[in-house]
Amino acid sequence: MSSVHVRSLAENRTSYPKAHGGNPMARVDADIKHVLDVLATMEPKPVEHCSAAEARAQPTVTMALNRILKDGAGDQGVDMELRLIPGPAGDIRVRVYTPPLSGAGATTLILYLHGGGWVLGDLDGYDATPRALSKRTGAIVVSAHYRQAPEFRFPAAHEDSFAAWRWMIENAEALGGDAHRAAVAGEGAGANMAVNIALRARDEGVTPPIHQVLISPMAGGDLTLPSYLENTESRPLNTAMVRWFMRKAFRGKDTAKDPRIRLIERADLGGLPPATIILAEIDPLRSEGEALADALRRSGVWVDCTTYEGVTHQFFGLARIVNKSMFAQSQVARNLIEAFEGQS
Repeated sequence: MSSVHVRSLAENRTSYPKAHGGNPMARVDADIKHVLDVLATMEPKPVEHCSAAEARAQPTVTMALNRILKDGAGDQGVDMELRLIPGPAGDIRVRVYTPPLSGAGATTLILYLHGGGWVLGDLDGYDATPRALSKRTGAIVVSAHYRQAPEFRFPAAHEDSFAAWRWMIENAEALGGDAHRAAVAGEGAGANMAVNIALRARDEGVTPPIHQVLISPMAGGDLTLPSYLENTESRPLNTAMVRWFMRKAFRGKDTAKDPRIRLIERADLGGLPPATIILAEIDPLRSEGEALADALRRSGVWVDCTTYEGVTHQFFGLARIVNKSMFAQSQVARNLIEAFEGQS
């Protein structure tokens, strides 16, 4: 993978408040501002003031995108099938995305895990990213749901996500894929679980992913990091919302300090697959994403980390509207394709 430029954190890390000043939303790019302005017209109640049930009923970025496009996000020529797979506490709902012209022999596989702070999010609201990954890489993508808090607290979601990885690997041939050319991807909380899948596969002798795509990963939980202090008023995610997620997802502060959550503090990240880390400037999670990139590099893991300026949390799936989402998706696809080709 030497042909891919490895962006250093020195290139990406900026003192945003000093450089730009004021409310971070004042410098958001026009294209994503349009999406967020439409979302505002739908009058969502602040998540941090909601119960979990109320929060799940609020308008989402995906709903705003669909209102703008009118025709919805489109299928991008990718077929999708709903399935139920076995999990540790009952069936797990998944969507299997199949790219065009995928029937000519075993193809590549990606397990995708959506975001939502282990409380919100579902397969429908996070349809755009796995669909784009399938189209851009030619891989079969399995997008897996998981048990959510507060009904099912940590580590229920982590157990479900690893069960989904094992199912995909064990059923690779039936899916039309190659278990040895499989990657893992996630957004937010899903990115945290993606790293944990790689760790557990390494430690338990399960076929590991050959690449990990980590989009705005939740990797620390330290709300004193710079991006948390900068983004108390950001949308669609702010610091108060992350604090709300933590209260719902964990049984107490000690549980939230579990090594599976505090990834940036771990010293045992060596031997993990190469990682592509995609971060948004206007996102409370940015600093811990940067710290995770540092921690992986210190452990000898190849990392391609980019912070996209002028965009917010959840920008990655908005490629039909947001220009920088197209660039980020191209970066991810390029690295995945190179990883898959390296295993041919």
